[in-house]
Amino acid sequence: MVRAVMLREPAEGTRQPQADIVDLGDDELAQGDVVVRVEYSTMNYKDALALTGKAPVVRSYPMVPGIDFAGVVEQSLNSSFVPGDVVVANGWGMGEQVWGGYAQRVRVPASFLQPLPKQLSTRQAMSIGTAGYTAMLSMLALEREGVMPRDGEILVTGANGGVGSYAVAILASRGYTVCASTGRPEHADALKKLGASTIIDRNSLSAPGKPLNKERWAGAIDSVGSHTLANVCASIKSEGTVAACGMAQGLDFPGSVAPFILRGVRLIGINSVYAAHALRQQAWDALAKLPAECHEQISEEIGLQDVISTAPRLIEGKVRGRVIVDVNR
Repeated sequence: MVRAVMLREPAEGTRQPQADIVDLGDDELAQGDVVVRVEYSTMNYKDALALTGKAPVVRSYPMVPGIDFAGVVEQSLNSSFVPGDVVVANGWGMGEQVWGGYAQRVRVPASFLQPLPKQLSTRQAMSIGTAGYTAMLSMLALEREGVMPRDGEILVTGANGGVGSYAVAILASRGYTVCASTGRPEHADALKKLGASTIIDRNSLSAPGKPLNKERWAGAIDSVGSHTLANVCASIKSEGTVAACGMAQGLDFPGSVAPFILRGVRLIGINSVYAAHALRQQAWDALAKLPAECHEQISEEIGLQDVISTAPRLIEGKVRGRVIVDVNR
């Protein structure tokens, strides 16, 4: 039997799915050509949205949530993988359209899987998870657009969240000067340990602002969206770049074209869910070079039985950094 978190259709008049820990037979697993024994998953903002029903993330029920996992191949009908291979999976609609990683064993298409770099354990991979992987995709986008450490300070919004925490650590490890925006100043010391040089209050960015502000940052990684993203763009230096990868404040973009046509600011969207395999491998190979202690600073661990109760805490902003899920306890 396979223990898993199962979401079922919300009761009439409610938005929150019915969530339980269930036992599944192997014949009940999803379709695919590779069976993976999952060792760890993780909780991302999108997972918490699915579990709480705060946004219509889940497209069909019943659903095993969890948008990523890391584990060991047990069976494979695809020549790309053999039993014993250590793999990681992020995105591809898992936990939304197809069953995801909150289970002790999963069956998935081989196209969902990426070989895990040997420098990383499965636990470290899920400390990173979709959040850290997205942060790395964002940093790589800044580099592709020519944003270099010598160009000036880089802003990270939502810096105490999973994407933000890893973005701070990644940028600092590559020599960038980092300004971290957070609504939890009590965690300023932790952000500085990760590499932030400057801490600012998120309230300075979250209200409606001007079309253009004084040029301050050479680039930014934004996981917040809405007014925050608009204000970030308004304060980017000429020819700077913003990587947009989240929507914690909202999906809207109440901004102006002024930064783009008067300063040549570039706004790059980060699609972590369906990124090409070559880009995924580039990101994971780069993540494998982060100092091992970075993962411990950023993460806390829970068991599968704690997933349902942890989701509301994450939505309410009561969780700092990353949440690793040990699916076998």
